[in-house]
Amino acid sequence: MATWKDVVAIGKRFPGVEEGTWFRTSALKVAGKGGFCRLREDPDALVMRVPDEEDKEALLQGDPDVFFTTPHYDGYPFVLVRLEKVDDEQLAELVEDGWRTRASKKLIAEHDGSD
Repeated sequence: MATWKDVVAIGKRFPGVEEGTWFRTSALKVAGKGGFCRLREDPDALVMRVPDEEDKEALLQGDPDVFFTTPHYDGYPFVLVRLEKVDDEQLAELVEDGWRTRASKKLIAEHDGSD
């Protein structure tokens, strides 16, 4: 089972990532901008920004045991992630995708150049 600590460790691999709060819960932000990932009020789930609604739908349809949503997130590129169900590879990919939605072109180039 993944934990918030695991999410933070993955997030810290990317330039500009900071821990903070967002909607009164622990969150990851990029260079002080809006968050891309936060712990849900129910601490067994994450609220994760995804690139767009199409990606959100693909996740929801592809693995409903891991990904879900509520009406609150209808029309927004956010998906809810069950920490007890997500595997390490999925989590790492989600965190990177979320980071890329908020990172500047400069930070993305810095990261991509370091690979």
